[in-house]
Amino acid sequence: MTHEHGLVIGKFYPPHAGHHHLIDTAAASCARVSVVVAASTAESIPLALRTAWLREAHRQPHVEIVPVVDDAEIDYESDEAWSAHVAAFRAGLAMRSGLGASVPPVDAVFSSEAYGPELAERFSAAHVPVDPPRERFPVSGTAVREDPVANWEYLSPPVRAYLARRVVVVGAESTGTTTLARALAAHYARRGGVWEATRWVPEYGRTFTEEKLAAVRRREGDPSLRLEDLVWESAEFTRIAEHHAALEDAAARSGSPLLVCDTDAFATVIWHERYVGASAPEVEAVHGRTPHHLWIVTDHTGVPFEQDGWRDGERIRSWMSGRFQDELRKQGLPHLTVTGSHEQRLAAAVEATDALLAEGWHFNPPLTPIAPAHQANRRRVSRPS
Repeated sequence: MTHEHGLVIGKFYPPHAGHHHLIDTAAASCARVSVVVAASTAESIPLALRTAWLREAHRQPHVEIVPVVDDAEIDYESDEAWSAHVAAFRAGLAMRSGLGASVPPVDAVFSSEAYGPELAERFSAAHVPVDPPRERFPVSGTAVREDPVANWEYLSPPVRAYLARRVVVVGAESTGTTTLARALAAHYARRGGVWEATRWVPEYGRTFTEEKLAAVRRREGDPSLRLEDLVWESAEFTRIAEHHAALEDAAARSGSPLLVCDTDAFATVIWHERYVGASAPEVEAVHGRTPHHLWIVTDHTGVPFEQDGWRDGERIRSWMSGRFQDELRKQGLPHLTVTGSHEQRLAAAVEATDALLAEGWHFNPPLTPIAPAHQANRRRVSRPS
């Protein structure tokens, strides 16, 4: 190895391919690498998430991801500001040492930024520039925040899962939810480019029900048992919601900026109410921690009921449609109800989804360097040589 202890510092807001290249380059030439994730409290992606994303991407045993909160002013002309940043970085490294890890002095700083040489000097280390012109990976955190879609190819799976806009199609039985979810995803996939990877997630609850009925028939030795013979428990709905959420996350990690979901934990709460007759706090918790951005309710009006052997019955379709709409309004969740022919429903769903995507993504602005123009009358405090 060329160096004993390499240091990489960044906001990773969010991490992208250029960051990963920087870390991998350091890992290839150092016996140990410390990656300081320096996040300010002003930023909207939690420090813990960024840390977890980098740990997933860089599993090399000699690479340590070190989270640090750094709210110091960014002023490259100020010795005081520099000292505050370096103190925060050193405190993070020292904390790792305090946990029992033996941390040798930093002898190399790897950076693609103009401040890299100064940072290295303050650690009394060599500076190793890594693709400063960003020719290999023409991307930056700023570019990703400004336009995630244009930079989607540079994002790792967990970052994609975090940023993907998730549209959920919900509705009573036999109202065309699956047909619409599949068609909506196909519509965007046909746009090509980054959208070609648009996927839809089938309803896991139906699969669970089929498996449950088969298991009960085997256990009871009675193949004539029907759906209405099943007895449901709250814990089963929790398992359904959690497994469906896991399927969503897996699909979002390898998909486009849009993910279409055939039902979700929100809908599972309503079905729990139907079969158990009570609220479902644990399922509601899954709903609360699973990000979704738009709900499309398929109305039952004008849609013939088709009994395929797995449906509860036509008698409750009106009640279910009403419950979905009432609860979405009550929770203040963005939604629309689609009616009419399949073509009309798809057109309305596309229009609403296009509007969602047009809103873009919001990131709280990070701390920015003080502009040189604002420093004309400031006296630089020189640090000791």
